[in-house]
Amino acid sequence: MKKLLSVSLIGLAVAAASSAQARDYDQVRIGVDVPYVPMEFRTPEGDLTGFDIDLGNAMCEEIGVTCEWIEQEWDGIIPGLLSRNYDAVMSSMTINDERRQQVLFSDPYITMPSAWFAASGLDIDEANEETLEGLTIGVQRGTLQDNYVTDNYGSVADISRYSTADDMVLDMDAQRLDIVFLDFPIGQSTLVENEDADYTIVGEKITEPKEYFGDGFGIAFRQRDEALAEKFNEALATLQENGTYDEIHARYFGEE
Repeated sequence: MKKLLSVSLIGLAVAAASSAQARDYDQVRIGVDVPYVPMEFRTPEGDLTGFDIDLGNAMCEEIGVTCEWIEQEWDGIIPGLLSRNYDAVMSSMTINDERRQQVLFSDPYITMPSAWFAASGLDIDEANEETLEGLTIGVQRGTLQDNYVTDNYGSVADISRYSTADDMVLDMDAQRLDIVFLDFPIGQSTLVENEDADYTIVGEKITEPKEYFGDGFGIAFRQRDEALAEKFNEALATLQENGTYDEIHARYFGEE
């Protein structure tokens, strides 16, 4: 009798777990780190917008749920997901093997290079150990750019780590940094297109090696939420097929 009861209880537990994993959502809470123009930022009126936001809202609409965007600083964004503060993260997160150990990723929804940015007066054509020696490099803490710079240039340069790209830009403007390493669209919008300063891209855009720069941006879920991740994958595929994805992409990056 005890054995039968144990088996029954195990069966109920498995069924409950499966039900929780495949539960229906009326609202999906999505963690996002703001601001990173053009990916996620607020308009002068205070409205949340950007490529990630518009694409995420379009996917939620396709699925038939409402997106609730929850702001979270980057260095706590995966812990916040694992603590169930939100159901997913859609915040320009690069898919790589290190993060795959903690989260389940959607299919990639965009691929972005990284790049070096500096004041136009800095007399270097490319970033390497020789040209960066003795300089102060700015990166966002806990990002793939932080890992790349630390591993490759930490022995020859001083590295300053920031919670936000905005803080990095402020220190660039104040000449407390010589050069920064950022996702290309963020550096382009915050530095190169800054009308009050003269910044430029140093060298070529960087997408390799894959151990740092991964496989594009993906939406992160808790590893058990396979059903929810699949719904977003299906929605992304539909938006790519019906032209909605291209419309949103052109809104922020222009026509390809």
